[in-house]
Amino acid sequence: MGKTVSWNELKQIVDHAKTEGKKIVFTNGCFDLLHIGHVRYLREAKSRGDFLVIGLNSDKSVSRIKPGRPLVPQDQRAEVLSALEMVDYVTLFDEDTPYELIKLVQPDVLVKGGDWKKEAIVGSDIAKETFSLPYIEGVSTSEIIEQIKKS
Repeated sequence: MGKTVSWNELKQIVDHAKTEGKKIVFTNGCFDLLHIGHVRYLREAKSRGDFLVIGLNSDKSVSRIKPGRPLVPQDQRAEVLSALEMVDYVTLFDEDTPYELIKLVQPDVLVKGGDWKKEAIVGSDIAKETFSLPYIEGVSTSEIIEQIKKS
């Protein structure tokens, strides 16, 4: 089994890991163009527990919340994320938010980037701990897209 799994597979994996006392960290996003901000953020997220699970917005989900995107198809985004050593599992979700997925996973730790206020993080009512990690200034997918358009 690869790192990109269905919700059912993920539930089984997470439940088993919890019986072994493992701490599950969950984060989510579009991860359309992977950049250094993502890598640093995912490394920090992983340091908060034993397993890092990423809820990846599907193409349908991304196109609803970010018109004109994604630039990179969901299967490719999932494969790139899965190649990172700090990422344990990736699963796709079609909804605008990962709330139902977070309810299923019941993570110990929920992490988002610093552009999210802790109290606004979806699923913070479910996880035992919620963190808004520091935002890395000047590095975002939107800024990269704007730089490309200007070139």
